[in-house]
Amino acid sequence: MHVAHVITRMIIGGAQQNTLFTCEDQHRDFGDEVTLITGPAIGPEGSLMDRAREVGFRIIEIPELRRSIYPLMDWVSYRRLIETFRELRPDIVHTHSSKAGIIGRYAAAKAGLPAVHTIHGASFHRGQSALAFNVYCQLERWAALKTDVFLSVCDSLTDQYVEAGIAPRDRFTTVYSGMDVDPFLNPSRSRDEVREQLGLQPDQIAVAKVARLFHLKGHNFLIEAARTVIDRCPNVRFVLIGDGILREQFEQRISELGLSEHFILTGLVPPEQIPELVNAAEIVVHTSEWEGLARVLPQALISGKPVVSYDVDGAREVVIPGETGYLLPVEEITGLADAICELAESPELRIRLGENGRARFTDVFRHQTMTAQIRDVYQQVLARR
Repeated sequence: MHVAHVITRMIIGGAQQNTLFTCEDQHRDFGDEVTLITGPAIGPEGSLMDRAREVGFRIIEIPELRRSIYPLMDWVSYRRLIETFRELRPDIVHTHSSKAGIIGRYAAAKAGLPAVHTIHGASFHRGQSALAFNVYCQLERWAALKTDVFLSVCDSLTDQYVEAGIAPRDRFTTVYSGMDVDPFLNPSRSRDEVREQLGLQPDQIAVAKVARLFHLKGHNFLIEAARTVIDRCPNVRFVLIGDGILREQFEQRISELGLSEHFILTGLVPPEQIPELVNAAEIVVHTSEWEGLARVLPQALISGKPVVSYDVDGAREVVIPGETGYLLPVEEITGLADAICELAESPELRIRLGENGRARFTDVFRHQTMTAQIRDVYQQVLARR
């Protein structure tokens, strides 16, 4: 079949890696004709475009397709998508991310094509103004009229969309966001080599957080909890993996707390280095205030690491208290510090939780599993059409 994927930008991020794996698998393993339609990969997060070009499927870049709202450029993007769909005539359109999802589904309907939309994270979420929240809810309800099937990366997102009146539950299918699990099972570089490069001593407990240094990612809560953690467990070191616009602000706060020697900021790293960095840590934390199902959670568990996470969206589907990690209320700082210290002080607990996570989720999150499930959905949509 011919599938056209639409996404706002191919930066280094969870939704983008999910999309790229889907395109690669469909092109390589199933022999599908794949077209990836994207805006420019603008931002400090890095780009996946070079990797996408190496695979060999068609890529069309629409310069006006941007993440932020620009009414004139958004209208141009919509018209160009309609023209592209009418020219290519794909069998199905698969949209990703909030804005590309809304514009792309309308364009697909205008071109007379079926559309599937993946919800990587709700477009209406915590931290938005009431106006923005309600506007996105209404836009999603309208776009739902042009959607054959919603693919949710976790059950929690389906619940949120159904409760918001976007569409009935029978229009949603959960397909967990797949990844290449092998590097997390067998990292390319040894743990000792990576720790030495990071400046970690053998007796130090590394607590890793993988996320852009950006709003709503929750680094501020971890930084505030760090003072309590270090007072109780001075051998803990925090490794912040990623870069972003808030780096200077975070570095200043870390310095004010007298914790500069306890934090390591790696800056931007290519995706292929994430497995070895996660493997070099003892504990992985996830303190985002909003995120569908953060890929770092199953990645950490597949690596055999226990996780400490806020109870947001799909986190509870993999972070199981007492079995794979700790699940805390959003913005909880005291409990975050306590959980990190309990794990830092107990190697046996870290091993047990990590091994449980690896056994439960390795096969569930293979990208090959994800792509096969997505193609099954395509075939059901086309059969109904």
